[in-house]
Amino acid sequence: MTKPDVMMLYPMRPVAMAQLEAAYTLHRVDLAEDKAAFIAENGPNCRAIVTNGHVPVTREIIEAMPRLELVACSSAGFESFDLAAMAEHGVKLTNTSSALSDDVADTAIMLMLAARRGLVPADAYVRSGDWAKKGMFPLQRSIAGKRLGIVGMGTIGQEIARRAEALKMQVSYWNRRAKDLPWDYQADLVTLARDSDVLIAIVAGGEGTRGLISDKVMAALGPDGLLINVSRGSVVDETALINALRSGALGHAALDVFASEPDADPALTALPNVTLYPHHASGTVETRDAMAQLVVDNLAALYAGQALLTPVDLRAYAPAPAQA
Repeated sequence: MTKPDVMMLYPMRPVAMAQLEAAYTLHRVDLAEDKAAFIAENGPNCRAIVTNGHVPVTREIIEAMPRLELVACSSAGFESFDLAAMAEHGVKLTNTSSALSDDVADTAIMLMLAARRGLVPADAYVRSGDWAKKGMFPLQRSIAGKRLGIVGMGTIGQEIARRAEALKMQVSYWNRRAKDLPWDYQADLVTLARDSDVLIAIVAGGEGTRGLISDKVMAALGPDGLLINVSRGSVVDETALINALRSGALGHAALDVFASEPDADPALTALPNVTLYPHHASGTVETRDAMAQLVVDNLAALYAGQALLTPVDLRAYAPAPAQA
């Protein structure tokens, strides 16, 4: 029996890869020297693409694959995809947000505690012998009873809120629209920042949220405030962030993501009041395996004629109907 053809732009984890190789004829664009020619030759036979959110899915790729029905993305973000072209051509999209919510929420809390309690410099204080030479490490700041503002109240935002409540924090949030949730909704982002001790950004990337955390938001968070970004580097105005941290207008930042990755701006990384993590919030064996498995399961659903497990709504990107 002939196996269905699938275009692979980015490889999957070993267990998922073995399943894909057993079920499909994989056309490995990631291994091809002339990628455009490879897609032009093999694309017409493929109904699905397997990829990662860091590999662009362009209009050219989509239009070279006339039978394309699904882009199965192994990450949560997909801002490098031409969503308008996908919607125009009726191509569906799946991602893996549901598989990584716990680890990303854990990372947000880890960064918050590490920044507030000075974990990185305290570790260096012990290793260097300064503890014996200089005595007690400087006092840090508590978390219990503090005010947390969450920017974006999707699945991950809600997991962060639950963990923060367990730490006895007061939780409020900003979202494009209010939700039926137990936490206070604030429609104005600057007001949310002003009323928070810690602000965590966990919104989707893309042009719609570029620079959402602006200089005004940072100024409102203030010289004692902590900004945490576990969303996308584009969400924070990084130039404004560097200036705010340098001047003391913002107290501290803890970042998993950056405007330029993996080459983070040296002006940012040289600052003492930042805590850094290398875009690794979902970086556990368990979660990455679960993310890859969702790709396998979504492909299986497509070829079985069943509902996709984790579809992304692309209706907002569809072309407007023609005027009569």
